[in-house]
Amino acid sequence: MFGAASLHIHMNATLEDMGIDDIIDYVVALGGVLVLRPQPGDGSPQIRWGDVFVYYAPDGVIPQTQPFATIVTKDYPDEPASGLDRPGVFRLNIAASRAEFAEVLGHDTRQLPKQSVDPSTPDVFFMHPVYGRAGWLAVVNPGDRTADTARQLLNSAHQAARRRFDDHRARRGGE
Repeated sequence: MFGAASLHIHMNATLEDMGIDDIIDYVVALGGVLVLRPQPGDGSPQIRWGDVFVYYAPDGVIPQTQPFATIVTKDYPDEPASGLDRPGVFRLNIAASRAEFAEVLGHDTRQLPKQSVDPSTPDVFFMHPVYGRAGWLAVVNPGDRTADTARQLLNSAHQAARRRFDDHRARRGGE
């Protein structure tokens, strides 16, 4: 699945050695993407400041759905620590299909991992600490080992979000 050339339709760049802004540039180039970056003064909760929420929203309106990807820059109180308090460390979270999730991790969303992964280890995919059972994958600072897969997962998540958006619009009569 992840070797398919069709997943490289938008860009040939990888995520190796990329920072948050580079990942944002990548997903924006996929088209129809709305990126929210909560910050002081915008009414968002302080815990969200500095994080990134990526939606498919070609109309520029925040959809009533979850984002298809997020980038978090700090450990959240209800999650195991990913060591995001270290300078330059962030975690990319991507909504994956059941098949993608199983292919990347070797087990489905209802199973616990065969081996424990330290959630602060960079460049290794693991089950999202809170939303893993919903198919979310996570990787701290994607690099050489995870870059191609991360890019393909972002493409796939974008396509799935686009299909949901288009289906919703069609059900509502093309509004």
